[in-house]
Amino acid sequence: MPTDTVRLPNVVIEGDLKVAGALPSTARTYLTQDNNARYAIPWTFWRIWDSLTTNLTTPGVSADDLGLIQGTFGTGSPSIQSGDLKNAGSTTRYARCQIFLPPEFVTLESVTVRAHAGMVTTVASTAATIDFEVYRSNSETGIGSDLCSTSATTINSLTFADKDFTITPTTLNPGDLLDIRMAILVNDTATGTAVIGCAGAVELLLDIKG
Repeated sequence: MPTDTVRLPNVVIEGDLKVAGALPSTARTYLTQDNNARYAIPWTFWRIWDSLTTNLTTPGVSADDLGLIQGTFGTGSPSIQSGDLKNAGSTTRYARCQIFLPPEFVTLESVTVRAHAGMVTTVASTAATIDFEVYRSNSETGIGSDLCSTSATTINSLTFADKDFTITPTTLNPGDLLDIRMAILVNDTATGTAVIGCAGAVELLLDIKG
């Protein structure tokens, strides 16, 4: 039989279609890979880092906890903030979440944590940074090493910007559960107005098929 490719645009088949030979596989390996697909991590996933059964509360309730600012519906969107740390010296506050890699994630391909972050009201006199630690659960109450290879990154600006953190993917597969801790450090010693570190969004960027 001839093996030349024949293209037939706009074909309508009225009746049964019979194919001599195999149809192309629909497995994910045959799909086109989409790089850096965005998967937002909802703020309601984030918890008190050392009391995972406890939801985030107002910033500053505990000395080392970030807080969830709910915003006014229809006016302002929720965010995670450090609370006012003017003249507080170097202070680090945390929040923690767990999220799984979706079935469409491509094993060994790129994983990035992206925070859109900056300062509210006033920048810190010395420094303000955001950082992430990312661990993979082994499903047996154990955990491996920190997979985040990017160091703490400055957010000491009133203009919010994307801050990307590269995650080492060599042990990661679809369905893996990631245990993530976010840290915002503010170091201020000479400011009279509010100095607040803020993450307006956190998301995973994943290479996927499907």
